[in-house]
Amino acid sequence: MNLHLDSRLSSALSYLIRDLARWNSSTSMSMHGISTSLGLTANPIVNFSGVVGNNLVSVGTDVSFDTATGNFTKYNAGLSFTQSDLIASLNLNEKGDSLTASYYHVVSPLTNTAVGAELSHSFSSNENTLTIGTQHALDPLTVVKGRVNNYGKASALIQHEWRPKSLFTISGEVDTRAIEKSAKVGLALALKP
Repeated sequence: MNLHLDSRLSSALSYLIRDLARWNSSTSMSMHGISTSLGLTANPIVNFSGVVGNNLVSVGTDVSFDTATGNFTKYNAGLSFTQSDLIASLNLNEKGDSLTASYYHVVSPLTNTAVGAELSHSFSSNENTLTIGTQHALDPLTVVKGRVNNYGKASALIQHEWRPKSLFTISGEVDTRAIEKSAKVGLALALKP
């Protein structure tokens, strides 16, 4: 049987037929989006996520509730502010235990040069983490990025697009407070047809 009322509805129906233990619903418009799911079991987990906003400000949430225990298993919320050359956000994650503020600013669009910073606070451990970073395009196909945090971890990478959508990356990380330990080095190859 072939049912084509709406592309989102037909995909939801086909998912329902394959997996009768879960119900999903989603909608998205240009300025908002909502997604819900409900397990069709005796004690289902109910999930809800949504975002609303415009080209300047957005606010969203992601919540999961376990009906068997009567507890929230996840609740996160976020607020973002976007302009042509910057993005700033404030997020509350891990059931309200972690608060993160981040800032990303494009310094030069011609060279894809940008700076960013992120400050995270954990309420349970009372720890703060500050990370600052930058990126710069050496040429239209090659980007270098670097970052360092207040615990002394420094990392950098160079990434080259050797074919359209295919990337070769060399990365490294070192703990500057324990320089005698060996550094981490990584190689990555991403191929996309």
